[in-house]
Amino acid sequence: MKKVFLGGTCNGSTWRDDLIKMLKIDYFQPQGDDWTPEMMEEEIRQRQQCDFCLYVITPKMTGFYSIAEVVDDSNKRPEKTIFSFIHEDERQAFSEHQLKSLEQTGKMIKENGAQFFKTLEEIADYLNNH
Repeated sequence: MKKVFLGGTCNGSTWRDDLIKMLKIDYFQPQGDDWTPEMMEEEIRQRQQCDFCLYVITPKMTGFYSIAEVVDDSNKRPEKTIFSFIHEDERQAFSEHQLKSLEQTGKMIKENGAQFFKTLEEIADYLNNH
């Protein structure tokens, strides 16, 4: 069975739960309460082994490492990299400037040969049919 790495925004975002309900493939959930060196090693291993590496960015993002990961993967592993962003997450929303920046990031990732989707439904459809 194919497997997807669920990277991207944590911080209480529920996008993973919403997507998992739509998936017909296996997944790796890298989110954890207490980030340990062992968890980081497992995340790196899973990024390499999973059939797909998905990165979903939401306004709850506080760090920028997921952006670096998706751009890196779109260069090194474009055939299995997927990027998306969600405009609003609960009561938080991206500014117009942030949305333009994320849109340009998505275009760059797509030009690298990776996938760029606008909705979780599009992501689920792609994952379930590839």
